[in-house]
Amino acid sequence: MTPPTVAVVGGGQLARMMAGPATALGLHLRVLAEAPDGSAAQAVADAPVGAAGDVDAVLSLVDGADVLTFEHEHIPAEVLDAVVARGVPVHPGPDALLHAQDKTVMRRRLTDLGVPCPRWAPVGDLEELDRFRLTVGGRAVVKTARGGYDGKGVRVVGDGPVPGDVVAWCAAAADGTGPALLAEELVPFTRELAVLVARAPSGRSVVWPVVESVQRDGVCAEVVAPAPGLDPATAAQAEHVARRIADGLGVTGVLAVELFEVPDADGGAPRVLVNELAMRPHNSGHWTIDGSVTSQFEQHLRAVLDLPLGDVAPVARWTVMANVLGSTLADLTGALRAVLDADPGAKVHLYGKEVRPGRKLGHVNVSGEDLEDVRGRARAAAALLRGEPTHDGGAR
Repeated sequence: MTPPTVAVVGGGQLARMMAGPATALGLHLRVLAEAPDGSAAQAVADAPVGAAGDVDAVLSLVDGADVLTFEHEHIPAEVLDAVVARGVPVHPGPDALLHAQDKTVMRRRLTDLGVPCPRWAPVGDLEELDRFRLTVGGRAVVKTARGGYDGKGVRVVGDGPVPGDVVAWCAAAADGTGPALLAEELVPFTRELAVLVARAPSGRSVVWPVVESVQRDGVCAEVVAPAPGLDPATAAQAEHVARRIADGLGVTGVLAVELFEVPDADGGAPRVLVNELAMRPHNSGHWTIDGSVTSQFEQHLRAVLDLPLGDVAPVARWTVMANVLGSTLADLTGALRAVLDADPGAKVHLYGKEVRPGRKLGHVNVSGEDLEDVRGRARAAAALLRGEPTHDGGAR
């Protein structure tokens, strides 16, 4: 028998982390990598080099493949249309993926579905932005409709003058030389949450526990699973919202829904508002590799191949994921001995990337029964990988 072949556009750490589950399931993974030494290319034998926008490269990638999926959303529609015309299934499909590519399209559709969102409006120039700010109390978040991630393409506009870069964005949007923009109210949230749902083509879905996501400079730094102290009614609402979006958009694979938790005006359970979507494995789900019966990466492969979905139950009371964002070390593997000696229970995942300030270089998962212990251990292990001094002033 010839094993099923899953083609993946994108050669970063998300594709790299699909390699282990693919091997375990006996699948053939083929990855379109941006460079021969990219993160995924180091772990996947079949990793041709090409660009996501190159139709010929992507069509070559799917030759003989059973399905095409991706680890990022930055794939032109004409490329996906060419794959569909070739007769290769694309999961999630182009119509669904558009909602993760274009924030204005996403907001319109979520509004139609009755999904709770911040107040928002498309803005074509500075005057429209000013009018929107007046309707939401003077402060807003301005976003580029396409291309933004990890805090890029997002600016907060306060009560005072509009920052110069946002003025430039508005001018470029108005004359068509820059991306379209939308504005959202600045939500007074209590904390950020995330919920992952995996959906098969049949419509069956499973939802992992809702997690708390801690952001630093617009980038996820830490995830706590499950979210501590989350009201059961709020958790149920978050799970309902995730399923509603997955079904409403026809998503196949893993869908990450990033949420704001906001106080209820009438004193009831906190509510959630949808912030962002990602139609692929996501940073907020890295805890599932070691903290869940079925990881998001295995589940994504199961879903896009229409295999039965796996159990998403946690394997411990708590799991904390700590990201390694930048390092003073030239090679993070040099810190492995210190990390593993200090905490044999810490699960280290390195991405094989060149060190740059603030770059996602890896993450650490720690599971256990005491939250503060688990959180402290995850943070300590990540700090060692960043080359930060230990409590005794030395560096390990």
